Amino acid sequence: PIGINLPNADWIRKEYGSKSVTIDNITYAYDMAAHGNGFNEEFVLRADDRAVMDKYGKLADDLHTDLHECLGHGSGQLAPGVKGGELKSYNSTLEETRADLFGLYYLGDPKMVELGLVPSFDVAKAGYAKYILNGMMTQLARIEPGKNVEESHMRNRKLICEWCYERGKADNVIEMVKENGKTYVVVNDYEKLRGLFGDMLREIQRIKSEGDYEAGRALVERYAVQVDPELHKEVRDRYYALSIEPYGGFVNPEFELVEKDGEIVDVKICYPADYVKQMLGYSKNYSFLPNIN
Repeated sequence: PIGINLPNADWIRKEYGSKSVTIDNITYAYDMAAHGNGFNEEFVLRADDRAVMDKYGKLADDLHTDLHECLGHGSGQLAPGVKGGELKSYNSTLEETRADLFGLYYLGDPKMVELGLVPSFDVAKAGYAKYILNGMMTQLARIEPGKNVEESHMRNRKLICEWCYERGKADNVIEMVKENGKTYVVVNDYEKLRGLFGDMLREIQRIKSEGDYEAGRALVERYAVQVDPELHKEVRDRYYALSIEPYGGFVNPEFELVEKDGEIVDVKICYPADYVKQMLGYSKNYSFLPNIN
């Protein structure tokens, strides 16, 4: 529920551009609901990372989403002769990868500070730390035991993180740390990580622009699909021990007009207690389709 975006179709972007609306009170509510749930204390190893994520995490998330939707999906050109369907079933994952990489790379650009959008590179550090942790570990809590990663956004995050982890091993850019029997992911060099994001963005854009199906398929299948069963079990055990859920939803306020002598004198606001009932009510009262099977 956090936003409304034009479709990612290449022809729409080429002919009309892009448009994105982010509903900030929803992202704010998500952020507030997550405070104090013990997630960072359980999964973020270093106190410095926890501090910067607590201070700038919301800003980093919002800016990354805006960069992803408006400029990530809204940028790029297909090479002459490329129709746009060449990547087939891998297209969605690779397009989300391209948009995420755009957002990650430019989140750390000095121009962001110059424009006054962020106070310092610390905002990028907060975003990078959370992204790498999520892509390599904590998003696995959403997947049932024994299953692979299937959803395009989850595949894209895993693809980016695993690719950067492998490419940055020589410089220890990202490190898997074992401490007190628990696994942690830490970023040791945020500047080099940003460089890796740029390198990968270049290759993903090439694949998209040229319609290079084989290169796209190889990347996705190598980095984005398979799940380490031991790490998967550990993440799920630690995550659900916190009594938090991997997805959240919202009950929306309902309004009732109060009239007196034919004039509106007040509006009553109530919050229904039944989420399912509210959703079914929306489908019944606001659907454009007839209620006929």
